[in-house]
Amino acid sequence: MKKYLLFLSIPMLLFICSCSTSRKTAIAANGFGQLKFIGQYIVPHHLPFNGTVTGGLSGIDYDATTGNYYLICDDRSALNPARFYTAKLYFSDKSFDSVRFTAVTTLLQANGNAYPDSKTNAALTPDPEALRYNAKKNCLVWSSEGERIVNEKDTILTNPGVYEITTTGQYIDSFALPSQFRMQATDNGPRKNGVFEGLGFTPGYRYMYVSLEEPRYEDGPRADVRDTTAWTRLLKYDNNTRQPVAQYAYKLEPVAFPASPANAFKVNGISDIMVLDDHKMLTIERSFSTGVKDCTIKVFVTDVSAATDISAVNSLQTSTRFKPATKKLLLDFVSLGKYIDNIEGVTFGPVLPNGHQSLVFVADDNFAATEESQFFVFEIMP
Repeated sequence: MKKYLLFLSIPMLLFICSCSTSRKTAIAANGFGQLKFIGQYIVPHHLPFNGTVTGGLSGIDYDATTGNYYLICDDRSALNPARFYTAKLYFSDKSFDSVRFTAVTTLLQANGNAYPDSKTNAALTPDPEALRYNAKKNCLVWSSEGERIVNEKDTILTNPGVYEITTTGQYIDSFALPSQFRMQATDNGPRKNGVFEGLGFTPGYRYMYVSLEEPRYEDGPRADVRDTTAWTRLLKYDNNTRQPVAQYAYKLEPVAFPASPANAFKVNGISDIMVLDDHKMLTIERSFSTGVKDCTIKVFVTDVSAATDISAVNSLQTSTRFKPATKKLLLDFVSLGKYIDNIEGVTFGPVLPNGHQSLVFVADDNFAATEESQFFVFEIMP
C-alpha cells in the first residue's frame, strides 16, 4: 500500500540462528524475546545509485552467508525499471552506523525483458512489495499486488502474483494463484493496493506464507476507526510444488486515528510478515490516516497452529465456522518516541557481537520528499 498513490491518486527467547545457508532455526520456548532499540539510519531522499533513484523500499531479507541485504523497490517502472537492491548495513549491539547500497538488479519477465511502466503497458506493470531469499535454492521470491483500475474510461485488471527468480533477476516460475485472489471488475476478490504485501519461508524452506494486506470484498469491510470486524487472510504454499495448501483468517486492528478531513483516506493492514517456524510469524500492521504525519506500526507474534483452514470459505463476513490466527503484541513503534514512517519490511539480521540476534525493519518513503527511507535495528533480548 502506497500513501502517495492514494493521495494522488515474553518470557524466553524464540531465537533464530542464521549460521548457515539453510538458515537453521532453533526454537527455545514459547513466545518471543523483548526488543531493545539499537539505532536508526535514514537514507538521503532520492539518493542516486548506479543510474537509479533509491527509495520505495518495501521488503528486506538477509543472507547470512554473504552478509548481503536484499531490498525490493516498489517503483512501478515509473522512475526506473522495476528492481531490487543489494546493500550492506553497518551496526553493532551499541550503534547503527550506516547503510551502503552495493548493487541494483532489474526484475525480468518470463520473456527476459524488463517490466514496462504503466504508460507503455499498464496490464504488464508490476507493483513489487515483498522479497525473500531462499538460501536452499539460492534464489529469490517476490510478490506483486497487481492492478485494479475500474472507471468510465478504462478497465485494467492485473492479477497479483508471487514469482521465483534468480539472484540476477531472471524469471524462474510463478506460484499458483487461488481463484479468490484474482482481480475482478465487480466488487469481488482483492482490493486495489491491498493484496500480497508480505511473504516468508518456514525453516528448511518447505513452506511459504503470503499475507494479504486488506480484506477481500467478500470478506467484509476494510479496517476503520474503532472497527474490529476487518478480516484478512494468510496463505500457505508448498514451496516445492508452488501450490497453495491452506489459508487462515487474521483479524486486523482498527485504524489508529481518524482522518482529517473525516472522509479522507485511512487504512490499516498487514505490511509484512516474517515467518518464525511452521506455525508462528511476526506480522506488521501499518495504520495511516490523512492528516496524521506518522504511521502507527504494531508488530505481533501470530500463531496459526489452532486456526481453521479457510481455503473453501468464500466469505469471512458471512461464515462464523472458523478459528482465526491468534496474535500477541510484541512492539508498538510509538514507544520509540520518534517519527515513524511507512514500515513495510522486516528481517532477522546477523547475530550481534554480544551473542544476541538482531532484527531489522525498513520503511518505504514512497519517493516523497516529506517521507523517509528509514532503517531501524533492534536487539532481541532473552
